[in-house]
Amino acid sequence: MKFLLITLITHTDPGTSTQARFREVVDNAVLGEELGFDGYGVGERHERPFISSSPPVVLSHIAARTTRIRLFTAVTTLSLLDPVRAYEDYATLDNLSGGRLELIIGKGNGAAQAKLFHVTADDQWDRNRESYELFRRLWREPKVTWAGRFRPPLEDAETWPRPLQQPIRVWHGSATSQVSVDLAARYGDPLFSANVTNPIEPYAELIRYYRERWQHYGHDPADALVGAGSAGYYAAKTSQEAIDTYRPIFDARIATFRRLGLEPVFTTLEDAIDRSSILVGSPQQIAEKVLRYHAEFGHEIMHLHADGDGLTDKQHRTTLELFQSEIAPVLRREIPSRPLGESS
Repeated sequence: MKFLLITLITHTDPGTSTQARFREVVDNAVLGEELGFDGYGVGERHERPFISSSPPVVLSHIAARTTRIRLFTAVTTLSLLDPVRAYEDYATLDNLSGGRLELIIGKGNGAAQAKLFHVTADDQWDRNRESYELFRRLWREPKVTWAGRFRPPLEDAETWPRPLQQPIRVWHGSATSQVSVDLAARYGDPLFSANVTNPIEPYAELIRYYRERWQHYGHDPADALVGAGSAGYYAAKTSQEAIDTYRPIFDARIATFRRLGLEPVFTTLEDAIDRSSILVGSPQQIAEKVLRYHAEFGHEIMHLHADGDGLTDKQHRTTLELFQSEIAPVLRREIPSRPLGESS
């Protein structure tokens, strides 16, 4: 199994400046590489409380501070973006990073960002599909002639710079919709399940649907590739120590959700540990839980939250070190995985 750290770059602490918050994000990526994580992902959101509106800029800075770790977007909201401009940004980043880029694409969510970019519920999925289909061609072809619904047509268009990776691997982020799942299966692309907000069942159902559509489109079942998220992480030597440390962090998160008008599915830490993908407990408990999820998903890659979320710097580093020393070796041994950076 492979492991990513992912941040959506929430910014809710009035005592931390925007500059300092970005510095935390970059420093966490450097820490992730130091500790042996396989990838680091930056989300894309265009509304409060997030400041992740420009992933290629943040990832370019991370690329300059690191040498090995794969750089992910989580997700690139192609439904909101001009695919030509997105291609230019990410082809540039691919070169600057030495070919370490992997995209997770999706339509994005949130009413504010849809309003900002004049995207509607009626056209968001069509925009996502059309943008991806053009982006895919731009990455592979030196000249593109194309016409669509949502941007001006192209006639023998050349786009520069040309990317380093030919082609890049693009994952499709999925939370609730079969539309994104079908798009991934159609093009033979990997799927990354959000697996954060709800119990396991709806995510497992979407992954099963992905594998069904994968075969429907004529792909070898053995080639299907799945990743999955987690709703939070904190490991300690004993489960009680982990719960005691993480409880105020979880309670603060619930309070933030409610302040933003969002009612959480899991209102207590015990319920979240029991029914959600949150990973809080001893190393053995966390490894066993990931293996149970793997039995449903068949995933080869998973993410942990990159941010400390209220932990001290020492606690954050210590729990990530514990993951790499006692949890990751078990999961890498039990769950074989293909290398990152391979594309269809």
